[in-house]
Amino acid sequence: MNTLRMNPLWVFAIALSLAACGAEAPAQEASGAPIEEAFTDGELAIPIMGEEVRILAFGDSLFAGYNLPEADGYPEKLEAALRARGTNVRVIDAGVSGDTSQAGRDRLAFVLEGQSEKPDLFILELGGNDLLRGISPEQTRTNFDAMLATLAEADVPVLIMGMRSPPNYGPEYQADFDAIYGDMAEKFGTALIGFWLEDIYEQPQLFQSDRIHPTAEGIEALVSSTIDDVAAALPQDEG
Repeated sequence: MNTLRMNPLWVFAIALSLAACGAEAPAQEASGAPIEEAFTDGELAIPIMGEEVRILAFGDSLFAGYNLPEADGYPEKLEAALRARGTNVRVIDAGVSGDTSQAGRDRLAFVLEGQSEKPDLFILELGGNDLLRGISPEQTRTNFDAMLATLAEADVPVLIMGMRSPPNYGPEYQADFDAIYGDMAEKFGTALIGFWLEDIYEQPQLFQSDRIHPTAEGIEALVSSTIDDVAAALPQDEG
């Protein structure tokens, strides 16, 4: 059996190397959908209400919108979808192609300090490039622990976007890596999506030719499958 051909997660991991050389870029606010986009046939479908909430989307090329127009990235599409639901939200795109958990750890304080306001929610999406480079799960765990400790100290709520190891690394590596996300969510009391690509990773038509980065349609599907989790993780008004 040709494992590389038969296992979509392994194809996913191998292709991820094609994006592992991205350079860091400053975090930018998602362009978002203007209020006019919430109109249907000239009428406002759902009014955008409440104080603005800010989401900081912190990750790798899967957040950076590799090879897509800026407006088609996950943070941008997430913002538009939440605003279409009536949520007054801004999503800051802090995705950097090629980032490992160590790179994320190294730039986390800088990114947080660069925000004009404390984020209402921090979405943490890293780990794929750790798999690519064969970084030990122990080191990945240490980096996540440090990042989440920093965020807890800053009193910033977190939603972790989990990844999953392909079985080709062996059952011990796979078990150790896959356990990181749930363990960290439990330790720090964060929200968690166990494997945030779950709904598309076996649909090759939703990926670009590199077989790792979602197409614009793939991003739309990811937003659709994760928006409820994101909305649930946002601070709720009391009273």
